[in-house]
Amino acid sequence: MSKQTVLGRVTQLAKANINALLDQAEDPRKMLDQLIRDYANNIADAEEAVAATIGNLRLMEQDHREDVEAAKEWGGKALAASRKADELRGGGQAAEADRFDNLAKVALGRQLQSEKEARTAEPTIAAQTEVVAKLRTGLDRMRAKLGELEAKRDELVARAKSAQAQNTMMDAVKNVDVLDPTSELSRFEDKVRREEARALGKQELAASSLDAQFEQLDALGDDAEIEARLAALKK
Repeated sequence: MSKQTVLGRVTQLAKANINALLDQAEDPRKMLDQLIRDYANNIADAEEAVAATIGNLRLMEQDHREDVEAAKEWGGKALAASRKADELRGGGQAAEADRFDNLAKVALGRQLQSEKEARTAEPTIAAQTEVVAKLRTGLDRMRAKLGELEAKRDELVARAKSAQAQNTMMDAVKNVDVLDPTSELSRFEDKVRREEARALGKQELAASSLDAQFEQLDALGDDAEIEARLAALKK
């Protein structure tokens, strides 16, 4: 997977109209969780791509080191063969000296080839090193963005719960305003007062009846006294 493909997908996801998606979602919490899972999966894909790029860079660096070491080794072999040729030539063994000079030339050719391969690889290694640095930076930013998304998810969920609790409370208050329980108490209090008034009325009625009876008794007493006095006069 190429750098452009991986980072392009993550960039598009980060720039998506998240607010519109949340407005359309029946459960914002599930929508946010899915968003985080998608982002985490993209990060995992990016990590694999970066790991592959780093692996290729390490292979190129290893090949470059081997080319450099091979160039040194062939250079050493060429020097040894040349010295041996000089030694043999000084001893009058020209044919043998020529053979070692030819070996020195072969070693020098191998040295030159190794040096060319090392030089050819150096610009590619430098470019890949820069790419890897950028990919690492991109991954760090993606991981930081994932942390921000998770924190934002937790914040939004907490705010949603708080708003739901407030709406529930306001609905309860509204219901209390519409169906005021104190009105029921007022009606019951009126009923009690009416019952109390009836009891007072009955008490007053009972009291007036007794007064009338006592008044009748007093009247009978007066009549008896009058009759008694009349009888006394007649005697």
